[in-house]
Amino acid sequence: MAKILVADDAAFMRMRLSNLLTEAGHTVLEATNGAEAVEQYRQERPDLVLLDITMPVMDGLAAIEAIRGIDPQARIVVCSSLGQQAIVLKAIQSGARDFIVKPFQPERVLGAVSRVLAG
Repeated sequence: MAKILVADDAAFMRMRLSNLLTEAGHTVLEATNGAEAVEQYRQERPDLVLLDITMPVMDGLAAIEAIRGIDPQARIVVCSSLGQQAIVLKAIQSGARDFIVKPFQPERVLGAVSRVLAG
C-alpha cells in the first residue's frame, strides 16, 4: 500500500486518521505543523499527504506550495474544518487534489486517498 503523511496540529485528528489509514494497510507518517510536513516530505517522499489548513508555524496553504516546490507532482489532499469556498478554492489552485471537510466520514477519506493514489 502507500506511505501517507498526516499533517495536523490536533493529536486526536492525527490519531484518528493514522488509525484509519493503518487499518486500510497504509504506512503513516505524522507531522504537527506545516513546516514539519515539508521537512518530512523532503526526507520521506510519501505517496500522499493529508494536510490540515490551520496549523502553527506554517499553515497548510504555505505547506502545499513548499511541498509542490520540492515535488510538482506531489499528491496532496486537504482535510480541514475550514469548509469555506475561498479556502477550498485556494487549496485546489495551490495544487491540492481533493478537499475533505472535518468532521470527516471514514469512507470519504479512504475514497479520496484511493482516487488520488490511482490518478
